[in-house]
Amino acid sequence: MSYPDTLLLIDGDWCQAASGRSLPVVNPATGQEIGRVAHAGTEDLDRALAAVDRTFQDWKRFGAFERSKIMRKAADILRGRADEVAAIMTAEQGKPLAEARVEVLGACDTIDWFAEEARRAYGQVIPARRPGVTNITVKEAVGPVAAFTPWNFPINQVVRKVSAALATGCTIIVKAPEETPASPAALIRAFVEAGVPAGVLNLVYGDPAEISAYLIPHPVIRKVSFTGSTPVGKMLMGLAGQHMKRATMELGGHAPVLIFDDADVEAAIEGMLGAKQRNAGQVCVSPTRFLVQEGVADAFTEGFTEVYSKLKVGDPTEAGTQMGPLANDRRIPALTAMIEDAVAKGAKLKAGGKRIGNAGNFFEPTVITDVPTDALMMNDEPFGPLAIVNRYETEDEIFAEANRLPFGLASYAWTTSSRRAQRLQDEVRAGMLTINHLGLSMPELPFGGIGDSGMGTEGGSEAIESYLETRLVTRLG
Repeated sequence: MSYPDTLLLIDGDWCQAASGRSLPVVNPATGQEIGRVAHAGTEDLDRALAAVDRTFQDWKRFGAFERSKIMRKAADILRGRADEVAAIMTAEQGKPLAEARVEVLGACDTIDWFAEEARRAYGQVIPARRPGVTNITVKEAVGPVAAFTPWNFPINQVVRKVSAALATGCTIIVKAPEETPASPAALIRAFVEAGVPAGVLNLVYGDPAEISAYLIPHPVIRKVSFTGSTPVGKMLMGLAGQHMKRATMELGGHAPVLIFDDADVEAAIEGMLGAKQRNAGQVCVSPTRFLVQEGVADAFTEGFTEVYSKLKVGDPTEAGTQMGPLANDRRIPALTAMIEDAVAKGAKLKAGGKRIGNAGNFFEPTVITDVPTDALMMNDEPFGPLAIVNRYETEDEIFAEANRLPFGLASYAWTTSSRRAQRLQDEVRAGMLTINHLGLSMPELPFGGIGDSGMGTEGGSEAIESYLETRLVTRLG
């Protein structure tokens, strides 16, 4: 596989930045530069803004059925390139090839889902109070969109925003991650080849702070979609609010796993292992705080530690690799500091805890127990292969810890009690709760958090609503 240098897409033209500036792309498994990505400046952003402004009215009027056909064609094109694009993603991001391929194919399903939703943006007929009056609501595209996406899922995060925008008739500028630029570019190329008109869909890379500060206040942009950390999301939400822009924020989490005495421990271990090993824990919905009731605490802790610590960590291109490197070298000192802080405060390191080797960003699958609530890792999202396992006497204590933090993205629970399942549904403060199985992240399901984990959803039938405006038309005669 030859890794491609990545260009900007502006008004239908794949191009270098006007300044000629570019940034290195590094393979996280080797630490070596493998390519370059164009770095957009203000001149490039102005061209992209002019493009989405000029093409918006035509794309909005294109017709939902025609937009749907183009999107379905894009999904088919991308499916045909799944192996090629997965190899590119693994080279730049580090996740095993099998995971990368699942992400690419999942993106195709997401495109297909939104292609159908494009045809179902229904309005209403509202009963009138007097004869001869007709009241209707009309749904129409809000306008040009600015989307900002992270490096942990280079295609998954982009495809949700692009698909929702295109489905509803919005034009869009995507600011994709500089660390992992080539795989989102491959996604965008599929849309272009499928027939999305020039100027409707644009792709830029560059300094995140500079680009967001320029695009969000710009009068052309009417909608902002951001996936990333809570502190940055709050700042961008404030900026969008100052300029009366709609905003969808999918922010950080610190997902609790509530495991009760009556849980099927073997099923919990198997299910949580898959969720925790995925992308080396660099997932906003990764299970992080395992809150285990005393009766099954020993069985779960020992069983989970045994299988998690034995995962095959290594070259993500090799068959059998279960966990690749961390996507960037910033995560290694961050995880190390969290572990040292917890141990200093009395926590017990059950497995892992160290970097693997000197080349690449590999880190041991780590299990740590008896972590006090004032430890850094109990309050800040680890975002890596780190599992915190704490035991509790009562279910009330487990519920209290699950809801202690201001985050509310994903949560997991294991119980065979219908009473507890109902209590989980009623009391766990999270945008997503999955009980006794892994049921998150499918295109037809809502995906989003509450509290400090964000605002709005990027999945399911509700996802297109923030890209649409509702207008009332009422007439007599």
